[in-house]
Amino acid sequence: MTTTYAIGLDIGGTKIAGGVVDAEGNILHRLQVPSPTDEGADTTLDALLTLIAELRALQPAVGSIGVGAAGMISWPSGRILTAPNNAYRDLPLQDLLSERTGLPAVVENDANAAAWAEAKLGEGIGYRNVVVVTVGTGVGGGLILDGALFRGQNGIGAEIGHLAINPGGGVQCGCGSVGCLEAHASGTALGRRAREVAATEPAGLLSTLAGGADRVTGETVFTAAQQGDPTALGLFEELGYWLGAGLASLVNVFDPQIIIVSGGLLNTSDYLYPPTRASFNRHVFAGPHRTLPTIVSARLGTEAGLVGAALLAMERPLALVA
Repeated sequence: MTTTYAIGLDIGGTKIAGGVVDAEGNILHRLQVPSPTDEGADTTLDALLTLIAELRALQPAVGSIGVGAAGMISWPSGRILTAPNNAYRDLPLQDLLSERTGLPAVVENDANAAAWAEAKLGEGIGYRNVVVVTVGTGVGGGLILDGALFRGQNGIGAEIGHLAINPGGGVQCGCGSVGCLEAHASGTALGRRAREVAATEPAGLLSTLAGGADRVTGETVFTAAQQGDPTALGLFEELGYWLGAGLASLVNVFDPQIIIVSGGLLNTSDYLYPPTRASFNRHVFAGPHRTLPTIVSARLGTEAGLVGAALLAMERPLALVA
């Protein structure tokens, strides 16, 4: 029902990372190539096949292939319907990889793959109901409900970043909708709000540090917050308010045992977590009368997507049932 070794592939907008992973989640061999920039799917498929061939040469006992890719991915067919940062569209990647390599393959959304790794090997060990939220450039994540990865009817469920938390606020998300969690609680949102505020305070610390209001980034806000700048601290208060409201909404619907937060904004946790927890406690349903989930930082790092994809490939029969 499982294989001892699998290849995990993580397709990003700028790079494709691949590795041979064992059943304990250890990466035995790792390779990386730039993501193709050519239009169409052929160059991406060729890059994946080259990585797979090189990794199989390093570990011939590989028994399956798992891919984590950004975008809308149909389940269980593993067809990538669309991807935000890659040129391909409507790509039957799962079938193509199986046909070209002779190995069973699983193609999964990258956030789902990373969430599965964290649930199986990280802070989610021992829990059957887990919410994983990734807060970085965007907001993503995954849901593990009753021990199974939740995908929804077509495989595109659990789009945490597009939870509508402020549809009347007028802030447009990159997806085209208005009021998404990602539009209010991501690193991109922090930079956007910081530039808006800095433009009203041209002599403020944010503008001074960045060399102009239009050059302010989320990193600028973090640096200013470390210096005690009230404007920067206020921006983290705002970000935390929306993130906490989003987490409360997820708890109100799914009642998980634990919430695991990962992503690039974790290094700002001293400034982000207090307002997030305050907002969460304010918005969660019946907080004083229930057992609330613990909110913790993720244990696994940037390799979670690669490892999670490999684990799903090794557990393919179980994953298909789920």
